[in-house]
Amino acid sequence: MRKNNTGKRLTAMLMAWTMLVLPLAAFGQTRVTLPKNKYKVQDDVKIGQQASAEVERQMPILNDAEATRYVQQVGSRLVNAIPSEFQQPAFNYRFKIINARDINAFALPGGPMYLNRGMIEAARSEGEMAGVMAHEIAHIALRHGTSQATKQGSVRNQLGTIGLILGGAILGGQQGAQLGALGAQAWMTKYSRDYESKADILGAQIMANAGYDPRDLANMFRTIEQQSGGSRAPEFLSSHPNPANRYEAINREAQMLRVSPNARQNTAQFERIQSRLRGMQRAPSMTEIERNTTRNGQAGQTTVGGRYSSRVPYPSARAQTYTGGNWMQVNVPDNWRAFESQSSVQFAPEGAYGDNGITHGALIGVAQANSNNLGQATEQYVDSVLQDNNYLRQNAGYTRTTIAGRQALATVLSGRSPVTNRTEVATIYTAQLRNGGLLYVIAIAPENESGSYNATFRNMIRSIRLND
Repeated sequence: MRKNNTGKRLTAMLMAWTMLVLPLAAFGQTRVTLPKNKYKVQDDVKIGQQASAEVERQMPILNDAEATRYVQQVGSRLVNAIPSEFQQPAFNYRFKIINARDINAFALPGGPMYLNRGMIEAARSEGEMAGVMAHEIAHIALRHGTSQATKQGSVRNQLGTIGLILGGAILGGQQGAQLGALGAQAWMTKYSRDYESKADILGAQIMANAGYDPRDLANMFRTIEQQSGGSRAPEFLSSHPNPANRYEAINREAQMLRVSPNARQNTAQFERIQSRLRGMQRAPSMTEIERNTTRNGQAGQTTVGGRYSSRVPYPSARAQTYTGGNWMQVNVPDNWRAFESQSSVQFAPEGAYGDNGITHGALIGVAQANSNNLGQATEQYVDSVLQDNNYLRQNAGYTRTTIAGRQALATVLSGRSPVTNRTEVATIYTAQLRNGGLLYVIAIAPENESGSYNATFRNMIRSIRLND
């Protein structure tokens, strides 16, 4: 009898000791689940293949076998560490480097992933680079692209972030840095804060499974912020909404995971590849890539190549109806040309467009909204425009108006145009779309000619019809 009790006490002590010394991963790691998705796995694969072909047609893929092979090796290690419940045999994970100096990385449904050369050069260790890759792999594994399409309606309705290139009035900066012709695919790299948080958590778990320290993922966000030099947010952070306490949340998750005491952080191979990349000719920025692409006629119609004139014809009294896909219709003067990307359009008369965009006319597009509140979404959008165009100032607050029967806001910016050297007025109108995007209309004209444009702009706003 005593012997039996001793055995029971010993068993209880062993169980208690085991619970104390075992990593919390066995008991406390955050449970991640697949979000609702009406699309088939094969749809992810098909969409990713199509978008990947477009990316590689328009973006400069780095043709360096050693660097590419290294990135693929790190990627394969991470893919093999994806938890079994998120493994999709149909997915084809593949990794390439874009020869761009912006700090960025993105993944497409079904497996394709692209790392900007600037991201690899900015990372302080292989662990930090692997953290970004694990985060992107998590987006793919959780099928966030088609899941977001499920939540917002359909793939066709994903308008994403539009390349905003107003030129003489407003240069795109953060948003213009993305290829305008890739606007139709931009939704694939723009996720909600909830999806970002889930990708952080699963990314941390993938890192631990692959022998990395998940804290390097948290550290990479600090590295990215530091690399921005205190200016606007780097492209990766602008395209990945930053959930509150992101750094702390990843570190908390790391405490619940089985992290090897010999976790991979820096390696001689990473240092060799990073040195190799830094020794190459300076990579172009995404803005420079976009300009080169449009000059080669691969990014749709563009204002590049036009000639500015001091004598721009006034808006015609006759209107023409412009139909944008199946979602928008607007009346504009029949002496204005339309310059389309896949998801935005600029209108301008002869003499008002050129390499730096338009100086008279209007632009209509859709920006990614991080808030369902029209006021907050509008302020964020206007702030990004002002931040990227420091010669502009907001003249006053916001006034209420309507666009296509729905609530809208308007505000006026002004400043001396670097193209015309005259004070320029840009009136921004915003309204929310049913898929969560922020519709914007920007009407532009020199201040001393505004009397000849105001009626045209009012008629244009009144004529807008939306089918979203």
